[in-house]
Amino acid sequence: MPHTHAHAHGPDDGHHHDHGLAAGGSNGSGALRIALGLTLLLLVGESVGGYLSNSLALLADAGHVLTDAGALGLSLFVAWFCRQQGSAEKTYGYLRWEILAALINGATLLGISAWILIEAVLRLRTPEPVHGGLMLVVAVVGLAVNAIAALVLHPVHEGSLNVRGAYLHVLGDLLASVGTVVAAVVIRYTGWLDADPLASLLSTALIMRGAWSLVRESVDVLLESAPSNFPLAGVKARLEAIPGVENVHDLHVWTVTSGLVAASAHALVRDPHDHQRVLERAHDVLHEMGIRHVTMQIERTEMGPRDAESAH
Repeated sequence: MPHTHAHAHGPDDGHHHDHGLAAGGSNGSGALRIALGLTLLLLVGESVGGYLSNSLALLADAGHVLTDAGALGLSLFVAWFCRQQGSAEKTYGYLRWEILAALINGATLLGISAWILIEAVLRLRTPEPVHGGLMLVVAVVGLAVNAIAALVLHPVHEGSLNVRGAYLHVLGDLLASVGTVVAAVVIRYTGWLDADPLASLLSTALIMRGAWSLVRESVDVLLESAPSNFPLAGVKARLEAIPGVENVHDLHVWTVTSGLVAASAHALVRDPHDHQRVLERAHDVLHEMGIRHVTMQIERTEMGPRDAESAH
């Protein structure tokens, strides 16, 4: 007996360019532009202040700010680029650039953090004089600018891994600024020079935690791992609960980009009169779960080796 091959698509997926529109609705471009402007101003101030005061914490902050400027610029470019229409070859458009930008941002943060850790250990072994007064003034200004940038990005950072990567850069600088202010106060009033490298160590440890999470999530998306909030067992159970479905196999769930989850599956439905009903119900069930792009293959008999081959 023959089998039928059918596809069900979400309402946003009639053409390849719709994916870009769907995913680009909340890319936070305006917030990214404001944050980039603030970051460039802060970069100049902290670089000069760190050099004049000989503060590792300020120079570390400036290093983070430099990567922030690059990260925000990249995020802003990607937010625009991923909205461009795809082509016959790029059926999902350029949405994955968002994930690549997030991966680059996270990896850059980890690299800069490693350099700061090494420098901090060297400073602890051989303390260097620091101009605590100048360091304090620059650190307070940096704290204020970073706080404003973080507030601007906070409302939009959850909707996109790309914007989240930029937000983590700014948040990392905010944490570093807090540590730098505390270190500057200690040095200014007690003369304890170890406060400078210790502040950079603490803030860098916090930054690395967020950066590692961002890198891990980005790699999971690029490897097309099943999202943690869409366990395959749960998706399979929902589909097999549809009347007429004998079993569901060769099930895959993956993230195309932030906010766009896709799924494909084979369903054994013996009665050909049930095929259209099952197809429509499967689409509705997965859409209710938040899976927006659905491909279903309806089979009247077991496909045996063919299904086994398609699973590898």
